[in-house]
Amino acid sequence: MSDLALDADAPQPDLTDLSAARKRLKPGERRVQILQALATMLEQPGAERITTSALAARLQVSEAALYRHFASKAQMFEGLIEFIEQSVFTLVNQIAEREADPAIRARRLVTMVLQFAEKNPGMTRVMVGDALVFENDRLQERMNQFFDKLESSLKQSLRDAATASGAATPTVDAQVRASVALAFMVGRLQRFARSGFKRLPSEHLDASLATILG
Repeated sequence: MSDLALDADAPQPDLTDLSAARKRLKPGERRVQILQALATMLEQPGAERITTSALAARLQVSEAALYRHFASKAQMFEGLIEFIEQSVFTLVNQIAEREADPAIRARRLVTMVLQFAEKNPGMTRVMVGDALVFENDRLQERMNQFFDKLESSLKQSLRDAATASGAATPTVDAQVRASVALAFMVGRLQRFARSGFKRLPSEHLDASLATILG
């Protein structure tokens, strides 16, 4: 999945667009096929807990075939988390490089994350932890670190924006706004997942961000 070409101005990456031929698979393609199937299954209602038996049946392979590519189901979820991390933080870096205005940079970061989730519903269940409830604790810890890193990126942009606007306490202002922005982001993702993907994260987004970030 690291070979995806990511661009901040291009449509957000979608794991379900990754397809592998059933015949004569190249090295690594079966792994992508397994992760694609897992992400697709997570889009279905009541799919918070997926068994390797059900995953193997969807792919029409044996469970043993799955374990030739992943040592455990936790490793499969780690593969999805790696896709999320690589996709999102590549775009975070692109936004930082291309957008000079720190206030706009912060808004674009929040928008990008919500658009990514909207385009990848199965990934949203991983991001908010619903799909990780019955899995290894380290997976949820890794997603917590993901959001901590996003909050740090927001703080940096918002601190620069507060400094540029002449705020008396730019660091404190940035910490408060980044915390609120992150809570908004996570709340939108949770609502999207728990509404069966009916309440879109981008709903009234511009107006919401104007309220939160100014």
